[in-house]
Amino acid sequence: MVINLGPQHPSTHGVLRLEVLLDGEIVREVVPHIGYLHRCFEKHAEKLPYNQTIPFVDRMDYVAAMNAEHAYVLGVEKMLGLTGQIPRRVEFIRVLVAELNRIASHLVATGAYGMDLGAFTPFFWIMRDREHILRMLEWASGARMLYNYMWIGGLFYDLPVGFEERCLEFVTYFEPKLTELRRLLIENRIFVDRTANVGVLDRNLAINYGVTGPMLRASGLRFDLRRVDGYSVYPELEFEIPIGEGLMGTTGDCWDRAWVRIREMEESLKIIRQCLSRLTGDQVRTTEFDPQAMVPKKIRPKAQDCYVRAESPKGELGFFFRADGKSDVPFRCKARSGCFANLSVLPEISRGVLIADLIAIVGSIDIVMGEVDR
Repeated sequence: MVINLGPQHPSTHGVLRLEVLLDGEIVREVVPHIGYLHRCFEKHAEKLPYNQTIPFVDRMDYVAAMNAEHAYVLGVEKMLGLTGQIPRRVEFIRVLVAELNRIASHLVATGAYGMDLGAFTPFFWIMRDREHILRMLEWASGARMLYNYMWIGGLFYDLPVGFEERCLEFVTYFEPKLTELRRLLIENRIFVDRTANVGVLDRNLAINYGVTGPMLRASGLRFDLRRVDGYSVYPELEFEIPIGEGLMGTTGDCWDRAWVRIREMEESLKIIRQCLSRLTGDQVRTTEFDPQAMVPKKIRPKAQDCYVRAESPKGELGFFFRADGKSDVPFRCKARSGCFANLSVLPEISRGVLIADLIAIVGSIDIVMGEVDR
């Protein structure tokens, strides 16, 4: 029997339609159908100047807009030859807000995943804690989810006075809450039974499909672009790269993917603490500091092809640019979505599972359809 899951089903994480071939309750084949949220990002980018595309970048992965902005501005700055010339305080602020947004994204992924499997209470706890992050980012940028905060060459504005202190209060508050969440949900016996040994993604299969991010690291490969490419000020910061170890089942199963995201939030808190230490220490605010000092008035790169990638909460987010050297509008802007590649492996890891386990597998991938469809 062929049934459709979605595109309105609450467990498909957006307008995703899955065409499922069933034999009783056993899944024989899954075909994802995408395109329901297609908004022509790349065509918009080919019609607008580089700096006016940033609000459209926000709307790809709208759960982690700061991370998408970071990848985009790094790409344009590389074409302009500004890499390494950005003020240090700007770089630390960028990493700070990106890691805050990474935690917010992983919280949504974890809370929604628990809800998929029947755990209702953790979702409310997670939304409560995520609200603190959204309010801080709104305080900094003026927007709640779609920020337009990182500009090419700098920032929209410096952090508000008192932001560093408030952020440190949040980190101190959130660390025990994260431990509580891990005990309540991730180590819960029912959650473990629903996710351990389900949807096992072998490391070689993950590499062959171009899977990146927490999903790849859960399969046992310690690959994180913050370490591999060492962009921005990440090489100066100390943090670990968690990988799946099969603690509750098999390496690369659904439980490992949830576990890696919890561990990544712990590491992001370490990074935030280090950034706050630098922003209140050797990179303390001054009256002379202008985060827009390096923002170019006219953005017209030399004729070239350029690809830059960064580690978003969902995986490798990359932007390919082709500049003709004559215009301040890119000839081509291609977005490489981590969600798109991660979703592509779904048919391989879903054959032979129960239909209830299919829901668990889809939730463990953590996709945002705005970035899949673009």
